[in-house]
Amino acid sequence: MNSTSKVFLLAAAVALGGCSALESDKVDYRSTAKAPSLDIPPDLTQLSKDTRYTVIGGAVSASGYQANQAATNKAPIAALAVGDVRIERAGNQRWLVVNRPAEKLWEPVKDFWQENGFLLAMDQSNLGIMETDWAENRAKIPQDLIRATLGKLLDSLYSTGERDKFRTRIERDANGNSEIFISHRGMQEVYTNTGATATGDKQTMWQPRPADPELEAEFLRRLMVKLGMTPEQAKAQVAASTAKPTATVSTVNGQPAVLLEEGFDRAWRRVGLALDRTGFTVEDRDRKQGIYFVRYVAATSENSEPGFFSKLFSGSGKTAPPAKYQIAVRSQGESSTVNVLDAAGAPETSAVAQRIVKVIADDIK
Repeated sequence: MNSTSKVFLLAAAVALGGCSALESDKVDYRSTAKAPSLDIPPDLTQLSKDTRYTVIGGAVSASGYQANQAATNKAPIAALAVGDVRIERAGNQRWLVVNRPAEKLWEPVKDFWQENGFLLAMDQSNLGIMETDWAENRAKIPQDLIRATLGKLLDSLYSTGERDKFRTRIERDANGNSEIFISHRGMQEVYTNTGATATGDKQTMWQPRPADPELEAEFLRRLMVKLGMTPEQAKAQVAASTAKPTATVSTVNGQPAVLLEEGFDRAWRRVGLALDRTGFTVEDRDRKQGIYFVRYVAATSENSEPGFFSKLFSGSGKTAPPAKYQIAVRSQGESSTVNVLDAAGAPETSAVAQRIVKVIADDIK
């Protein structure tokens, strides 16, 4: 066999390898403490961390975590029952209902994110909230001939120009079950100028991109497997979850409001997930009173242009000062109304309240 034939066969083998890679898993996240600094969009600031679950010695990668688990020979957490997990859906929102106490789910869910390649930037069991660091989905990088041939040698030179983070919220429902919500936040790198700098480099900045409900559904499916379902059962449940009625914007007693044809429990869940998705920080919540206490912090980057949330709270290009609001969920039978209150609990009828109501309604749809 001459050298030309050998080269041809090598190229064919590499190409076939690239094709098989395209058919492999479409989710492959990697968090790293050395990730590029992002011009964070408004209100991606974090609440103070609960350090009870902080790993001694700093952040840990997914591979390091798994190696440590093997070294310590930690016994896996067994599922209490295959049938104690189910998925529910309303509009484009999905969540899990698990017949287990919330405190029994915290560590398995935390392990789940680390096993999927994420670092945790927030870990607050007292609030029932954990949040991953920004990570890149490496499965989105095309497996071209050069990258497939050289493999990891040039892997660090490739980037999707996108970053994702996920917030997980665990709550108890009225029946003693636990509800698990996963919300996605996305960023993308865009060019800020058409030309190049004096050194020949084009300048870029990071800006928000829409939440991806299907990506949330994929991680819910994976979490169902983590909690004891077979992959086939989890896939079937996600596919079988049907959409429920959508939200509408209206005016009730002179106040802008979101109207939901659903009872309190479902409306409370959906509003909470919408707030997680759309950039508000939930500082506290009072389920008995039906109140979410939220805050909004404007962007601080001097080089960033006004983003979506900046425009939400300001008609001009100037960023708005930090503001606190209460989001009230009121229900009567199988109907619910969502209103915006100011920090003192008084009805908010301003243009800001109208925009907040629209953002919540649009996300719930």
